[in-house]
Amino acid sequence: MELTWIAVLASLLMAMAAVCVFIFAVKKNYFRNIEDAKYQVFWSDLEDRPLPPGAGVEEQRNDGGNGKSR
Repeated sequence: MELTWIAVLASLLMAMAAVCVFIFAVKKNYFRNIEDAKYQVFWSDLEDRPLPPGAGVEEQRNDGGNGKSR
């Protein structure tokens, strides 16, 4: 019977710890943009990927493509 009370006490302590961690996370605003987390893995892959040949940054012209400069 003593072991049962120890198990109940341990489970209550773990539950209180989980509630404290949840309150801490809410107060620190860790849940502000939860959908963003699933894309962070792919962003690091895109930053490390080399550009294909001919895909360098080209200078953009503001003349509408007609060759005349302002």
